[in-house]
Amino acid sequence: MNPAARLGKNIGGYHGDSIDIHSVLRQIDAAVENKNWISDRVPFVVGPDARQVEFIAFRRFLGDARHRLYLSTGIHGDEPAGPLAVLRLLEQDAWPAEASIWLCPCLNLTGFPLNRRENAEGVDLNRDYRHLATAEVRAHTGWLGQQPSFDIALCLHEDWESHGFYLYELNPGRRESFAEKIISAVEAVCPIDRSEIIENWPASGGIIRPNMNPADRPRWAEAIYLVGSGKTSASYTLEAPSDFPLETRVNALVAGVRAVLSAL
Repeated sequence: MNPAARLGKNIGGYHGDSIDIHSVLRQIDAAVENKNWISDRVPFVVGPDARQVEFIAFRRFLGDARHRLYLSTGIHGDEPAGPLAVLRLLEQDAWPAEASIWLCPCLNLTGFPLNRRENAEGVDLNRDYRHLATAEVRAHTGWLGQQPSFDIALCLHEDWESHGFYLYELNPGRRESFAEKIISAVEAVCPIDRSEIIENWPASGGIIRPNMNPADRPRWAEAIYLVGSGKTSASYTLEAPSDFPLETRVNALVAGVRAVLSAL
């Protein structure tokens, strides 16, 4: 299969591969076993049947770490490449010696079995970080509130409409940018979307730098919350192209994360 060729499956929505998220999470548990990771599991209740699920996160905390990196994925249940990319990164176990890592491998546990963007109640969790109406986002932000601030945040996503990989950079403090490094690394394994307009935002070389004030946005994505709440001063949302082979998308996200880890 040509990794640079679109599959042509996604007509009007995502119609590609799905994953057994619980199987992937079991593999993630196995990958961190007996290594320098702390597991956090926060139970909460969802749906009219009051079903209990768990918010799951991992911490690789080093007291003398020079860098603090946050990594999340799986907020949309029709974006399987993110959890698989996290699994691969954990199996490779090549984290910087001087970095503490906070990792959320799946923020939408009820959406993945349905292979759809929203959770089981039909809510897009990645638009709920201002009003916190969903149990999932309340559990996530509650956990975040117990963690220190991060130097950089990476949110792994897919876009079923895109022509290639692209990213959003929120960097209001104008710190050193990792955007070009990410694009350069990903380009070796996945096409880059070089459109001048992506998702109604001006873009250049696969990079979107939205000019916006979080206070003016009626609904917040996770990345906006992380910056708007002061949890981080630099956030990158990596968007793999869902209409390409799953392995290409996983490779793209892994390469993007690796570019940041190498640059720390």
